[in-house]
Amino acid sequence: MLHFQLSDEQQALQEEARRFAAKEIKPRAIELDEASRFPADIIKKAAEYGFCNLSIHEAYGGTGLGLVDSCLVVEEIAWGCAGVSTSLVANDLALTPIQIGGTEEQKQRFVKAIVEKHQLASFCLTEPGAGSDAAGISTRIEKDGDHYILNGSKQWITNGEYASQFTVFATIDKDLGHKGICCLAVPSDLPGISVGPHENKMGQRCSNTTPITFDSVRVPCDHLIGQEGEGFKIAMKTLDHSRPLTAIVAVGNARAAFEYARSYAVERKQFGRAIADFQAIQFMLADMATDIDAARLLTLRSAQLLDSGHRATLESSMAKRHAADIGMKVATDAVQIYGGNGYTKDYPVEKCMRDAKLLQIYEGTSQIQRIVIARELLKEMS
Repeated sequence: MLHFQLSDEQQALQEEARRFAAKEIKPRAIELDEASRFPADIIKKAAEYGFCNLSIHEAYGGTGLGLVDSCLVVEEIAWGCAGVSTSLVANDLALTPIQIGGTEEQKQRFVKAIVEKHQLASFCLTEPGAGSDAAGISTRIEKDGDHYILNGSKQWITNGEYASQFTVFATIDKDLGHKGICCLAVPSDLPGISVGPHENKMGQRCSNTTPITFDSVRVPCDHLIGQEGEGFKIAMKTLDHSRPLTAIVAVGNARAAFEYARSYAVERKQFGRAIADFQAIQFMLADMATDIDAARLLTLRSAQLLDSGHRATLESSMAKRHAADIGMKVATDAVQIYGGNGYTKDYPVEKCMRDAKLLQIYEGTSQIQRIVIARELLKEMS
């Protein structure tokens, strides 16, 4: 049965997150973007409110929310600033593989210990030569007694400079393709790890993004999550769960752009009238609102399926693809409604547009999502 009405508890959670975003995030969003400054103090406050580690089980110190409730929170945080939301949900992405594939002892050591100390973790899958082709990673591990020797480089790592632990995907034998990929929990202070400078990005500039190099890093074998060769399966299951959270970031950012554009259209006068009186602007606003709502519903459907224990690769890919693409369109239309003013940094919609672009790229580009969607659809025919 489908339900479209939030419960009283969900509405209260949503309103609390909205108040937090309005007070702590939105007033500083432009400043953080221009300075490309990591919002460490905001993340610390968010943790105090229970807005970090949202989908991490309470047994391991997390908030223990389902994905639907997590999405309600993240939309509000992204409405405040998409870059802040990306850094805020990075722990969910990095720790989920351990929740999926780790032993109880590993969950205590690599999830609970990180969460209870209010530390950050990073998800390390993408490489300079392996972005969309996740199965083609070159970072490698070699068994040496009771350790693995880890060598290679990762790129575009969220919170890399501030993380106390990395969830690293590496191959034990590249000839095995995806069947050789392994997942390891790697403390960031091990000798041989070097973190590069924060990338000078187009958008989401306050979210820390760095390259990381592993040079003969000795990782104890008991840091292996799951079995050798199970890393790719763990990564794909993780991304199924993370896509709704990425999609809802796009929704929150788009909603902010729409609200800015609607207010501006009411205030801006041309030809002696508010531009909101013109049908051309009205149609743009109508399409923006409809598309945002459709993206939100797709996202919450995928989250609900995952919460109920169903496989939702198709639905989560649809949500991520649609929300990311609609998010870019809405932000672009918001700039258009502002006209020349929207093209300047004196107004907030140009940031929304820059922030939106990344959502079509990270955690699976819109093109890769289409491949996943098509593959899932065609499975039904075989």
